[in-house]
Amino acid sequence: MKRSLPGRIWPNATAVVLVIGFVFPVYWMFATAFKPTPDIVSEDPVWFPVDITFEHFKTAVDADNFWTLVGNSLTVTVLAVVFSLVLALAGAFALARMRFKGRRGFIVGFMVAQMAPWEVMVIAIYFIVRDADMLNSLIPLTLFYMVMVLPFTLLTLRGFVAAVPKELEESAMVDGCTRRQAFVKVILPLLAPGLMSTSLFGFITAWNEFPMVLILNKDAEYQTLPLWLSQFQTQFGDDWGATMAASTLFAIPILVLFVFLQRRAVSGLADGAVKG
Repeated sequence: MKRSLPGRIWPNATAVVLVIGFVFPVYWMFATAFKPTPDIVSEDPVWFPVDITFEHFKTAVDADNFWTLVGNSLTVTVLAVVFSLVLALAGAFALARMRFKGRRGFIVGFMVAQMAPWEVMVIAIYFIVRDADMLNSLIPLTLFYMVMVLPFTLLTLRGFVAAVPKELEESAMVDGCTRRQAFVKVILPLLAPGLMSTSLFGFITAWNEFPMVLILNKDAEYQTLPLWLSQFQTQFGDDWGATMAASTLFAIPILVLFVFLQRRAVSGLADGAVKG
């Protein structure tokens, strides 16, 4: 049935308003990072930077421990994502292919863990790390970030594994493959969309995490970029250009990763949610 003109206009108009509302703050952040200071503090807003400057980025990059914190953030984020993928692949295969006592309760437990607000556990985690004498270390951050993203990763990949016909795996085993070889050669290539979507989710979650590192790592050399960004304006006062440049540098890795993975990531999230 053909919809009326108002019925076609209002959904598109709503979408345009939402896009502008979400995109404009990001654009303003990027634009401000390239504006000279007089244009930033001008009473008349400069919508498009004409005299582009990179001075604000130089100020952000030259801040204390910037590159050390970049390395810390990349290290804990990448390791957490990789470890969670390895564990989730094994767990997803077991949940999708095997029948064992307590399987349903195991799945429900992971769903509950996915819904739990991790911030309320920060104090308990602090005592655990303190008693283990591992404060101001990247190891606890990596482990807890891995645990944070593991439930979502496992439940999503379980849907993908369940969607792969068992006959493909069985035919590979008939041809002489072991169960592990059948998984690596047959099932794993078909899980690429799921791996990409869960990797993107895990990267964003670990990259943006703030409360854990705030509590566990007081030493500036073992902190990460979210904490550095929160303290940036305190260090540089009302230097909004440098603050926006620092925010831009923080957002670039996520934007680049999303641009490369967005198509497979979106389809992967949808497929993993409805299958299995």
